[in-house]
Formats: sequence, C-alpha cells, structure tokens
Amino acid sequence: GGLGERLGYSGIKVELPCERATDATYLQLYVHSILALQARAGEGKEIPLAIMTSDDTQAKTLDLLERNAYFGASPEQVTLIKQEKVPCLTNNDAHLALAKDDAYALQTKPHGHGDVHALLHTSGLLKKWAAAGKKWIVFFQDTNSLVFRVVPGALGVSKEKGFQFNSLCVPRKAKEAIGAIAELAHTDGRKMTVNVEYNQLDPLLRATINPDGDVNDEKGGSPFPGNINQLIVSLPEYKAQLEKTGGQIEEFVNPKYADDTKTKFKSPTRLECMMQDYPKALDASAKVGFTVFDNWVGYSPVKNSPADGVGKFKGGNPTHTATSGEMELYGCGARVLALAGAKVAESVDFAANDIVVPAGPRVVLHPSFACTFDEMKRKVPGGDKIKILSPESVLVVEGEGVVLEDLELDGALVVKACAGAKVTVKGLKVSNKGWTYKPASGGGEIDALRG
Repeated sequence: GGLGERLGYSGIKVELPCERATDATYLQLYVHSILALQARAGEGKEIPLAIMTSDDTQAKTLDLLERNAYFGASPEQVTLIKQEKVPCLTNNDAHLALAKDDAYALQTKPHGHGDVHALLHTSGLLKKWAAAGKKWIVFFQDTNSLVFRVVPGALGVSKEKGFQFNSLCVPRKAKEAIGAIAELAHTDGRKMTVNVEYNQLDPLLRATINPDGDVNDEKGGSPFPGNINQLIVSLPEYKAQLEKTGGQIEEFVNPKYADDTKTKFKSPTRLECMMQDYPKALDASAKVGFTVFDNWVGYSPVKNSPADGVGKFKGGNPTHTATSGEMELYGCGARVLALAGAKVAESVDFAANDIVVPAGPRVVLHPSFACTFDEMKRKVPGGDKIKILSPESVLVVEGEGVVLEDLELDGALVVKACAGAKVTVKGLKVSNKGWTYKPASGGGEIDALRG
C-alpha cells in the first residue's frame, strides 16, 4: 500500500473509499473478503494478511487498522512489513546523490515492490505460514476493488495446473501501457514465462519475431495478455527458493536523462526491483503460468488523478480514476447478478470530473454474501424474478444468510443480515426516490477525486 499523492490525495490509498454507497475503504473491503473466505474454510482456519508499508505509510496504516478494530480481523493475523529506502544516483557513473538539506546525508527513494519477497523471507513469515499448513500466497495491490472476485478461480487454476507462479492477467491491446506476459527463448534453448514491461515489448518483438513490433492480431487484441500484478505462488517451492536467494530480485535502473548526451540524470534515480520478476530466478523445471480474466470482473485499478484521467479519457483509454473505479465496482456487482439470471437495467453514461463512464444500477455485493459465482447462483435462486428496473437504482446486500428469491427494485434497497441470521427476500417490490448522485464541490479531497 502506498500514498495517494499521484491521485491527489494526501493520505494512504487503502484508506480511500471504494464506493460511496457504503463508504467501505479498500482495506476494509480486502479484510472483509479475507474473512469471508476464512468463514467458508472452516473452524480454526485463519487466513493471515501481510501488508508491505514504508516510512511514509507504516504509522498511517497501523492507525487505520487500530481505529477500525482491524475491520473484524484479529490483530494477530495482520502483519505490517516495512520496506526501507535505497540511495539515489546522479549519473551513469553511479555517483551518490546528497540530500538537499544535508551535505552529509544521502538522498534515498523506495527500492520497488520487489522488496516484498525479501521482507517475507527475513521477517520469518514464510516459516510461520508453512508451519501453519498454508499452501498458497496471494499478492494483490492497494486499489483494485475487484481482485477477490477472481482470486478463488485463479487459486483453482494454480492447483489444477500445478503452477509455482501464476500471474493474473486481463486481455491487452497492442501498445497499451501495461506489462505483458510472454515466453522468452534464449539462443541456448532456455525458456522462461515472464512479464515484459510495455515499453520494452515493442523493441523486443521488432528485434526477434515480428518486424511490426507490438501489434494486434486478427482478433483485434494483443496475443500477449496484460499483467495486472496480482500474483499467486505455491508456498513450499517459494519458501525453498527464497532460502537460496534471500528474496533478492534482479534490479534495473530507469533514469530520465537531462540532455541528449545521456550522461547526467534529470533528477536522481535509484536501483529498483519488481515483484513480478521473481520467475527470472527459477530453473527450467518450475511451472510458471498465467490466468486471464475479463477486466470487468477482476481489474479496476485506481491510480490516476482526475486531471490525468481526463487525458486518458480524451485519448480513448481507460481512466483508472476514483470515478471509474466506483462505477466499475457497481457494474461488476450488477453483471454478476445478471449472469445469475437477474434482469438488470442497462448502463447509461455518467459524467464527473470531465470524464464519462458507463454507469448502471449501483450494486454492492458484500464479500460475506458470496465468494464465488457458484455460491452466487445459490444465493439468487429467483433468477429472472430479480428485477432492477432503473440504472439509478441502488442495491446493497450484506450477510452470508441472505437469499434473493423474488425482488422488483426501482429505487434504493439495503439488505443486511448479521452473522447467523437468515434473510430471504421474496415477493418484495420496492419503489422509492432512491439515492441521487450529484456533482461535489468543496467537499474535500475524497469528493474531489470522484467529482
């Protein structure tokens, strides 16, 4: 989890609300998703959560957890592992950069999210989890509200295929600014399945198999799936590998040069490492694969400010803003209900912060309601007897004991069942004024992010 400065938010990103229907924060959604899976795993099967922090986010993350009683988790099952910074460099000769306000101190920056591997090793968490009988580790990012929709399926793929390393992916368009999964073949016969950064993919393809570079195939998409950096590893092999390497990941440097001589950097840079480069250290016998899901069900990152989102929107690209993230969360809930047989109103255009996104009924399905699509179908046995009539309608469902048999909704409805309670919605017609979404002004950073 990182800071929200790039978004235009002064706090930590996991403290941002995923949506405004319930105001659940990202960390709250993640913890509740873990607890929902834990409840289905059986008595005594606690699922641990580790959060990589930094000097900038450690205290704020701990405060968020403590203020909210760990969102229902036990404090013992949540561990914060803090990443340290590394010295910055000023030129190709790797001269060290001094701090601006202290000639006797070095300027430092984060080393990249690849440090998570070393931290899991040195913290002793891998030994602890292995001793507790854990078999898999799932890595996920700080602002992707849909990731737990696809984690159970991807875990199934990892088990079925025997993957030591599984990258969750989405369909990709040529030139899209997202890393791509590819099989790299060396001239000596060695092969590896690994992420290739989007700015490296085109020249690599031109130099090897395709003079046209990164282009779409006859189906209109890239043959290389887009890596969304949600990863699943098999714990026994992962632990053994990190005992050999200490969790060190291959480093790289990506400087911005001051001029065409390419000798001095525009600003100090540092060596970095990326978590998705872990497979580069594996031998040829390791089974490395990927699992592709459609964007709507598993990938809705919030990583751009409203201003940057406008530029993306005008260029015809996904905006990945708080506005799009909120509407995509609702859209995923509505579409899952539709796949279970419900009649759901079509989306209409929704404008905020000078971008336009599709927005249908605001459907929030709490993780406790259903963790998999198979469970969802059992919870919505009414099928087409579930009708959401207008795109402005709001439906919030929370609780493992809720079953939707017969519902006609035109307005807003919240259904909550506490633990152990059974609530069956049958023969219910709801027609009310609902909730109105209006442009926000003067409401602070969070309202400004959404518009």
